[in-house]
Amino acid sequence: MIPTEDASARKREIEEKLKQEQETLSFIRENLEKSDQLTKGMVSILSSFESRLMQLENSIIPVHKQTENLQRLQENVDKTLSCMDHVISYYHVAKDTDRIIREGPTGRLDEYLACIAKIQKAVEYFQDNNPDSPELNTVKARFEKGKELLEAEFRSLLTRYSKPVPPILILDTISVDEDMELQEEVVLEHLPEAVLQDIICISGWLVEYGRNQDFMNVYYQIRSSQLDRSIKGLKEHFRKNSASSGILYSPAVQTKRKDTPTKKVPKRPVYIPGTIRKAQNLLKQYSQHGLDGKKGGSNLTPLEGKDDVLDIEIDSYIHCISAFVKLAQSEYALLTEIIPEHHQKKTFDSLIQEALNNLMLEGDNIVFAARRAIERRDYSAILTIFPILRHLKMNKSEFDSTLQGTAASTKNKMPTLINSMEMIGAKALEEFADSIKNDPDKEYNMPKDGTVHELTSNAILFLQQLLDFHETAGAMLASQVLGDTYNIPLDPRETSSASSYTSDFNKRLLSTYICKVLGNLQLNLLSKSKVYEDSALSAIFLHNNYNYILKSLEKSELIQLVTVTQKRAENSYRELIEQQIDMYQRSWLKVTEHLADRNMPVLQPGAKLKDKERQVIKDKFKGFNDGLEELCKTQKGWAIPDKDQRDFIRQQQRRVVSDAYRSFLQRCANISFTKNPEKYHKYRPEEVEEMIEKLFDTSA
Repeated sequence: MIPTEDASARKREIEEKLKQEQETLSFIRENLEKSDQLTKGMVSILSSFESRLMQLENSIIPVHKQTENLQRLQENVDKTLSCMDHVISYYHVAKDTDRIIREGPTGRLDEYLACIAKIQKAVEYFQDNNPDSPELNTVKARFEKGKELLEAEFRSLLTRYSKPVPPILILDTISVDEDMELQEEVVLEHLPEAVLQDIICISGWLVEYGRNQDFMNVYYQIRSSQLDRSIKGLKEHFRKNSASSGILYSPAVQTKRKDTPTKKVPKRPVYIPGTIRKAQNLLKQYSQHGLDGKKGGSNLTPLEGKDDVLDIEIDSYIHCISAFVKLAQSEYALLTEIIPEHHQKKTFDSLIQEALNNLMLEGDNIVFAARRAIERRDYSAILTIFPILRHLKMNKSEFDSTLQGTAASTKNKMPTLINSMEMIGAKALEEFADSIKNDPDKEYNMPKDGTVHELTSNAILFLQQLLDFHETAGAMLASQVLGDTYNIPLDPRETSSASSYTSDFNKRLLSTYICKVLGNLQLNLLSKSKVYEDSALSAIFLHNNYNYILKSLEKSELIQLVTVTQKRAENSYRELIEQQIDMYQRSWLKVTEHLADRNMPVLQPGAKLKDKERQVIKDKFKGFNDGLEELCKTQKGWAIPDKDQRDFIRQQQRRVVSDAYRSFLQRCANISFTKNPEKYHKYRPEEVEEMIEKLFDTSA
């Protein structure tokens, strides 16, 4: 049972809590009532605001729509006005651009093209919107006029600024890759940069808007003329200067050689003026002074060489071929900047035709002249073909590369010329070999002194030229498949085409050809020697010719080429020379036979000679004296140009005759066979030696 005091306290505590809760509940109720009142007030305010917004919206929206319509109308008006201005401007284009179009594009190309663009837009407008309007015809005519003036400006710029390339600059360009590896490249500037940009701009417009390709014809015609004039200018430069100054090099190139450190590279073989006359002059010197440089009394007439004009023409043509390649390459580089890509090859083909045709025509004329000369049996004319043919073949790959993409007829022009030259060259070589074999034995044409025959000098001269162009000559023979003619075995790989012949085969073929010429020459000389009635002079003649051939082969290094197929060629000629010396020495037997012991009387000590015995001795002296005088008188007019050979033959003959004469005099020393010994003993041994020493000396 809970105590009473505790229960009372507990009760009071509960009552207090209840009272507090009631107060809290009362506070909450009051606040809820206030909140409801505030909510009702806010709802009332919001309802009033919404009502006012609806009223405002109902008032503003019509105004906004009206304003928007007004703005749209304003924009439409502005656009209409702008369109009207734009359209009206098309009607004024002809008038606005009249002055600029009439004055042309010179000096203000950008402004002029802007005017053309306006006219073009006007044409497009009227075509789309009013194709029947007279204004369309007006602006069309103005556009065509503008286009014509642009084409005229294109032609004018090209004509005014396209100049032939100076010959010295061309020579610089040609010589760059021939002489030095490290060297500033010579750039050919055909047009000033500003002019070039204007031409490129006009070309681009004509292609895109002009719808006209006539300007391409204008371009190739003008540039073709300049290309041809450049080459003709180089040719004229050679005509004026080459004769006095030799091969021409640009002063600029010469300066670079001295001042610029360079790495030497092998020079590309080029023709040097005077090549044709080189061996001729050498042989002419031999004919006048002998192989030893001393006058030998020869009446040799050397092969008449080509004059300086021919050398200049050949040199000029060779340089013009190189110049054409370089200039054509430069023209193509220029063309690619101006002409559309799909028209470049065709335009380039047309551009180079005139210059190329002139070069090929000149080459054909050279071939024709050589053919005519060969028909006249002037085989030295073929020497003009060799340097040109070598140069053409050497430059063929670069030539083909330059003409890549042109018509087949264009690319085939050089191969056709090369083939013509090879054909006429091979024909000339064969006919020359036959002419050496069949040269007639004309008595009036034989050297009276037994020296070298003109046929020999001509043949050696010709062969020396083959040495200078041995690769060309070998390929020339090979191109005609002459292996069967010379009995040279062919490798199967060497028979498919001329280009497949190996260098070794060409060398063997040329060696065999040279041996054939030398063999024909030897046979002909042997036949000619029979024209001489004196066998000793015949021997001297053959000796001189054989010796001349051998010395010439050795001096010109032809012997190395000959020994490719004839290993003993040098020894064979030496043997022939020795045989002729022996043959000559037999002519002295009719002198020395009088000094022999045959029929010489046998004398006993103190015995007196009989008249018959004395006559025998007298006859021996007389026979020796007469024979010596006759031979010395005759042979003094003969010639042996080679000093070594002349001295050798004199020494040998002097020794033989002198020894025999001294022995004879010794045997007759104590014999009294005449009262006038000085009548028979006319010469002392020393005098005999002096007489023999003067043999082969027309000046003695």
